[in-house]
Amino acid sequence: MCGIVGYVGPQQAQDVVVEGLRRLEYRGYDSAGVALVSGGAIADAKKAGKLANLEKELADRPLPASGTGIGHTRWATHGAPNDVNAHPHLGHDRRVGLVHNGIIENFADLRARLEADGHVLLSETDTEIVAHLVELQVASGVDLTTAMQRVCQVLEGAFTLVAVDAEDPDRVVAARRNSPLVVGLGEGENFLGSDVAAFIEHTRDALELGQDTVVTITRDGVEVTDFHGAPVEGTRYHVDWDLSAAEKDGHDWFMRKEIFEQPRAVADSLLGRRSQAGLLQLDEMRLSDDEIRDIDKVIIIAAGTSFYAGMVAKYAIEHWTRIPVEVELSSEFRYRDPILDHSTLVVAISQSGETADTLQAIRHARTQRSRVLAICNTNGSTIPRESDAVIYTHAGPEIGVASTKGFLTQLVACYLLALYVAQVKGTRYGDEIDEVMRQLEAIPGHIETVLAGAEQVYDLAREHVGTRSVLFLGRHAGYPVALEGALKLKEIAYLHAEGFAAGELKHGPIALVEEGLPILCVVPPRGRDQLHEKMISGIQEVRARGARTICLAEEGDTRIEPYADALVRLPRVPVLLQPLVATVPLQLFACELATALGHDVDQPRNLAKSVTVE
Repeated sequence: MCGIVGYVGPQQAQDVVVEGLRRLEYRGYDSAGVALVSGGAIADAKKAGKLANLEKELADRPLPASGTGIGHTRWATHGAPNDVNAHPHLGHDRRVGLVHNGIIENFADLRARLEADGHVLLSETDTEIVAHLVELQVASGVDLTTAMQRVCQVLEGAFTLVAVDAEDPDRVVAARRNSPLVVGLGEGENFLGSDVAAFIEHTRDALELGQDTVVTITRDGVEVTDFHGAPVEGTRYHVDWDLSAAEKDGHDWFMRKEIFEQPRAVADSLLGRRSQAGLLQLDEMRLSDDEIRDIDKVIIIAAGTSFYAGMVAKYAIEHWTRIPVEVELSSEFRYRDPILDHSTLVVAISQSGETADTLQAIRHARTQRSRVLAICNTNGSTIPRESDAVIYTHAGPEIGVASTKGFLTQLVACYLLALYVAQVKGTRYGDEIDEVMRQLEAIPGHIETVLAGAEQVYDLAREHVGTRSVLFLGRHAGYPVALEGALKLKEIAYLHAEGFAAGELKHGPIALVEEGLPILCVVPPRGRDQLHEKMISGIQEVRARGARTICLAEEGDTRIEPYADALVRLPRVPVLLQPLVATVPLQLFACELATALGHDVDQPRNLAKSVTVE
């Protein structure tokens, strides 16, 4: 959540910053603003609502030319989403302008002290307090970098701060603790952003920043220190996707584009995973074979869509390795006093690598001497950096708030992890692992087949524009798929949607069934006959009570035909891999139904792409 941009260079800072904010809209926001340094003063503009509101304000009230500026898209935490609470915030004398992502936990005490000293605070935010504190420091005679270092030492919480000083026009200073920030390295110019999308139009060379760091950018260079002023080395890296990857490529929504990118994303996530000898190799794996062999329990922690990927991973890891697996919501993990030791592998799944609950959970696990492996899509983000090993998903940028290709590539990473552990522990023979890998490598083609039938799914979605509720049923690995399908519909269509394990119907959920209720049923492949028959029994039960059954079943499954009011065919794949193909029609269904209802599919209400506060 919250998009941050900073710029110093020869270009018009307003143009660079506003365009950067546009590329960060996918993170979710409810107001936007910019601040520029010009003529010994700070000129600012900010408006509640979409970026278009800020652009109109800038057109009606132009700001002066400047080569130094900061910008922000805010997702409200402290204070309502209005013009006053929008960022940037200025200090008491309008000398310092500052933007902020995160939460200052000791803001109440700091605010009380400022007000006791006569400071008038205009907003309800915790951010404005920091602007006042930084301004007090520069007014005392120190430079903006030192001021930021000193203020960070008294702040508690998770934050990214970016500030400018009216009397130091060629410098932007930022700080980060438990919140994302990356530096873009240009020639004669430098950038700051919540992620690389903010500056990808200008440079693909980036610098990742460690925890509790302060970074100063000027036209000529970048300096990084800790909060006490000691020099710190950042890590340079090159972004391997370009501006075109963040464009819609002819689709009406980024989400729809990303659904259709899934064959390539899955293929990319499988590239380079086997050595010349045919063995699995995960080159981000920094755990030794002995450490892997020592594992006697796996705990998967995740949130939202990533949690459902973890549920699928449980089936795969237990089946292929015979290691017991628990799947936990990151937000609940620390608070149940989990049993952890050095033989426990904690797997943290987070697309952004900045999910606050998941980050705090892995830190707790490390204090208990557990090993941590991250599954992540964002190179250089905090969770991978603080983990013992990483499997990157190589999905490329995902702009739509509702995750699609992020989910499928997380599934691929989970399967790879399960097979790798099986290889090291010897719980599966080499030819068995080879066979599963061949099946995985065929998945991109199977997804293409599903996408070729998109129009049928779109027709089904449009038929249900007037529905008030949709249920999803699944068994085995199809159960997490049902949960994910329901989540997608809730996120972007704003409909009541619930996913259930089909065997739980008679334990309560069947009371929801009424005439005409659409129920999407993920039917297990016929190779698991007992599962298949039990799923059909559940479908018969809801159909007998008037439900309209939309069944996702593999090609050649004639047994299901009498019980399906509508039938969406899936390619034939093993039951453990079926989520990779069965999820896709549910994504298409949600995207088209939300579109037909007139909703903003890419930026659903109240949601942000990355949840970076607990």
